[in-house]
Amino acid sequence: MLSQVAIKGAEYDSPERQPHPKCLEMTRVKLLDHIYELLDKQKKNRLIWLHGTAGVGKSAVAFTVAERMRDLKVTAQMTSEKRLAGTFFFSRKYTERCTTGYVFATLAYQLATNFPSIQDDVITAIRENPALLDPKKSLRDQMEALFLRPLRRL
Repeated sequence: MLSQVAIKGAEYDSPERQPHPKCLEMTRVKLLDHIYELLDKQKKNRLIWLHGTAGVGKSAVAFTVAERMRDLKVTAQMTSEKRLAGTFFFSRKYTERCTTGYVFATLAYQLATNFPSIQDDVITAIRENPALLDPKKSLRDQMEALFLRPLRRL
């Protein structure tokens, strides 16, 4: 059920988003190093908010960071679980990607794919409340049940 409502085109490497915006080598080095430093601090909970006017390179930075995190493992002992939990790239061009209705279902789908150890938690949340997959459902409820609760169990 979750795979049917997840918006595949919102993933950072979706063919729908080609050509992928990516930082060129030796550009935005200080910004990228700062973001990687924040992400490497395991004891800190961080939300990184990229903002700026259209065309300044927010998507290129986000893609570059996502690509690097996807290639890294949570720990050296874990072979299948990656550091990238999920991505959602908004777009005015696509109906499902210009609103927040599908954000947490899409992120939960990617989370369960990237972290097999929490698939059962995501499945249980949906079985207990299938309405969580409704794009009109409370974002708070979706975020808590589909995303935060499974993340806390990692």
